[in-house]
Amino acid sequence: MKNAVFLNASKLDFDGKLDFAPLSDRCKFSLFGTSTEGQILARVQDQTIVITKELPVGKDLIEAFPDTIKLMIEAGTGFNNLDIAAAKARNITVCNVPGYSSEAVAQLAITLVLNLSSSLHLQQRMLFQKNHDNFTKHLQVPHFEIQGKTLGVIGGEAIGRQVMKTALALGMKILVCDPSPKVAEDPTYQVVGLPELLRKSDFVTLHCPLTPDTKHMINQDTLQLMKPSAYLINCARGPIIKEEDLVKALHMGVIAGAGLDVQEIEPPAPESPLYAMPNIILTPHIGWKPFEARQRLIGIMAAIIEGFLSGQPINVVN
Repeated sequence: MKNAVFLNASKLDFDGKLDFAPLSDRCKFSLFGTSTEGQILARVQDQTIVITKELPVGKDLIEAFPDTIKLMIEAGTGFNNLDIAAAKARNITVCNVPGYSSEAVAQLAITLVLNLSSSLHLQQRMLFQKNHDNFTKHLQVPHFEIQGKTLGVIGGEAIGRQVMKTALALGMKILVCDPSPKVAEDPTYQVVGLPELLRKSDFVTLHCPLTPDTKHMINQDTLQLMKPSAYLINCARGPIIKEEDLVKALHMGVIAGAGLDVQEIEPPAPESPLYAMPNIILTPHIGWKPFEARQRLIGIMAAIIEGFLSGQPINVVN
């Protein structure tokens, strides 16, 4: 039986509720709650499989790995924390776990759309300030239907498709920016370029990976293309948005507001303006965190290990 180690399991099992039996059934499995860079090399000795969750593992570290390591699994969709080129040079297969949280992240994106359309965050803020004007006077905050509004989806893979499915059920019109032929085949929405999507959308939601091409894709210039009444949703990766440009745009009324489950730096610095801005809903990267999604992730990782050991690897990214 091959050896496998999870270097920072507490990032996934933060509440201690997950069942790791599907992994221990397939390999000799050990886990550590956290691992510093200095501890990693000692903990991967004699291992065949290394599992991480958003743990930075760079070129220098991978080049120092023992020859026994043949598989690295990133316990999530994004794998920008791993130097996959360095792993390939060491003949280490790298796999990710896409799709485990598609429904959960899509639900959060739609939740942010619904909250912004009815200004629930502003209404709760008023109550915390003991301001009851919404009850004793006329409604003090924006409130509108999303039926008939246009949702612009940047990234049409699993999460993006789930968002579109839900948005269509709510009566929204859909624009998609994604070069995949698979996306273009669906007649229920219109595939457009980024500038057109930004100009026409009432809500723009990001569901693309973080790559050199998408980093800071939403910036001062692209924000200027959006409607002043439009809202920006990000449940993908924080650096897709140039955060300082977004803060300026929100202060100046370039767009109406934003829902951010991810930030350029996580967590944001204590002095970050994001915490206090009234036209932002801020959540601490919770899209993937429902119990059901995390337990599903463990099951998929078990299937990845089984496939790799049988010579039929799945979800290979390098």
